[in-house]
Amino acid sequence: MHTPQEEHERALQLAGDLRILIGKLRRRLREEAHLGDVSMSQASVLSRLERDGPATASSLARAEGMRPQSMAATVLALTEAQLVTGSPDPADGRQTLLTLTDNCRAWIAASRAAREDWLARTIETRLTPDEVSELNHAVALLKRLAQ
Repeated sequence: MHTPQEEHERALQLAGDLRILIGKLRRRLREEAHLGDVSMSQASVLSRLERDGPATASSLARAEGMRPQSMAATVLALTEAQLVTGSPDPADGRQTLLTLTDNCRAWIAASRAAREDWLARTIETRLTPDEVSELNHAVALLKRLAQ
């Protein structure tokens, strides 16, 4: 039996280990994404457009915590790369509504598939069936933590 202080210390240690591990896993998955010439801020904007749908540059800037000028440069680069396209906002014709192109959606799907394939292969080759079962239980616990 552990004292409340010992339990707290264990939780703190686990929290630190988990934070470091999740960071390493995120970096490894990013490497498998094969972003090419897309910067992390551009990838973040693309991810937001995929998740939240069409948006104006000003709403993207607010959501991403960027200055409007920086977002304008990001949007220009994404437009030139034919990853996003703009059309007049039906609610306010003075604004441009940005959406992902079909090529971008296909690229995102391929990138996601590559990351999931790498992770699945890694799980299959590095873990025993019992460890896969343990990982499955751990994922359920992580889902609870994320709620």
